[in-house]
Amino acid sequence: MDINMDMPMKKSKTRKLDHSADMIVFNTISYFLTATFAIICVIPFYLVFVGSFTDEKSILTKGFSFFPGVKNLSLEAYKIILTSPNSIFRAYGVTIMVTITGTILAILIVTMTGYVLSRPDFPWKNQFSFFFFFTTLFSGGLVPWYLLCTKYLGFTNHIYALIVPGLFSVWNMIISKSFMKGIPYELVESAKMDGASDPLIYFRIMLPLSKPLIATLSLFTALGYWNDWYNCMLYINDHSMWNLQYMLQNILNSAESMTRIANQTGMVVASVPTESVKMAMTVVATGPIILLYPFLQKYFVKGITIGSVKG
Repeated sequence: MDINMDMPMKKSKTRKLDHSADMIVFNTISYFLTATFAIICVIPFYLVFVGSFTDEKSILTKGFSFFPGVKNLSLEAYKIILTSPNSIFRAYGVTIMVTITGTILAILIVTMTGYVLSRPDFPWKNQFSFFFFFTTLFSGGLVPWYLLCTKYLGFTNHIYALIVPGLFSVWNMIISKSFMKGIPYELVESAKMDGASDPLIYFRIMLPLSKPLIATLSLFTALGYWNDWYNCMLYINDHSMWNLQYMLQNILNSAESMTRIANQTGMVVASVPTESVKMAMTVVATGPIILLYPFLQKYFVKGITIGSVKG
């Protein structure tokens, strides 16, 4: 009798040991693959950062290197970019102001639209949804858009020329609509029974429950505003209103033009480190926005898992 009782206990212990061994092997492989993938993702950023401090001759002769050596280090690229530091700081200020203002307004507009179109009691939600979706398939073209913005809206040399064009994204609206559909409509009905108005429901109920959505769309929208140079090129002629991306692009174009003219005419012009300038521009332009991601990472994880468990 005792022997028969001991056999199941031994089998269960063996199964537990096998299960723990399998978990150790699985975790080891998972950590190794994750670390390898992370290193592969970090390598390009490291090469860009090191390349921005590398001498131009070393880049042209040896290519980009992980360890260029002390003799090949140079700050010439940053000296060219920071030739006029006041202009760079002013461009930073314009970009930061446009990014913050545009992101806040865009999130409000997109989430408001998504909230309205997600409500089952809105009778024309399908018609409006088709109207928004239609604009993703067909557009008026660049020339009518430019004439509308310059002739009728007066965008030329105004700061709102950098903000208004990016305020609404149909794709972000669709994401917002889909997310808010997952929020129980009973919350809205109970709030209405308590006498809450629609704006109060939106700000006090829908927005607090949509933090993962807001974090995700905020990052997408902020990246769009931060990297935008096209609208600045179209509508801004005043150098004091240039954003960071467009100013850096002009610096690079000027450096490449000087090198091209010197090669064609044979003029003796101080060599411009175009390759290292590109790397330095990348560091200056993308550094601050990369630092924003760690603060929003937890909301991405929550946004992925939300709705996967139904109560």
